Amino acid sequence: MAAEFTATGDGGAAVPLDEVEISILRSLAVQLLELLGPGEEPAHGEDPLAALFTEGPSEPPSDPALARLLPDAYQGPDVDPGRVDEETHAASADFRRYTENDLRARKRADALVVVRKLDGLDVGAHGGAVLTLDGDESRQWLGALNDLRLAIGSRLEVTDEDDGGGLYALPDDDPRKPMVMAYLWLGALQETLIETLSV
Repeated sequence: MAAEFTATGDGGAAVPLDEVEISILRSLAVQLLELLGPGEEPAHGEDPLAALFTEGPSEPPSDPALARLLPDAYQGPDVDPGRVDEETHAASADFRRYTENDLRARKRADALVVVRKLDGLDVGAHGGAVLTLDGDESRQWLGALNDLRLAIGSRLEVTDEDDGGGLYALPDDDPRKPMVMAYLWLGALQETLIETLSV
């Protein structure tokens, strides 16, 4: 898996993918959607404008991967919640209450773009296809790739201070190896997509 995004010249990006890469990316994006949960749709007949002002949760998620994707605003993910003063906790709770639903919706939208673009590929007889993204889709893919890496990194217990060097040294029979390979591959894809967006 050595696919790299290249700039298309119109603000977009393209990358050749084989069937295995397409399958892995789609599976990971679907798992991300499952992790984020279903969207909050207005009930039948409910005013959609009122739904915009629906409050979200005030406490961080208990799942470490989801907490990494939806961190507290006024404290880092590695801060012990028992050591946060009441004022900071209250500010974080208020911020989360009014922003988490929108953040989840954006992350779901990004992951859905990944799934839909992959589903729309015409895989040829050679077993691959070229994925082409416009500028907006490129930014959504970048967001989804970042979210996938954060979620997998959380499961692998990679911290902000960790350079991931230990991941390269895992023996082939380590059960985490496939997840590590996906994590590193997504990082390489993300890096080349960033490069195309900065051209």
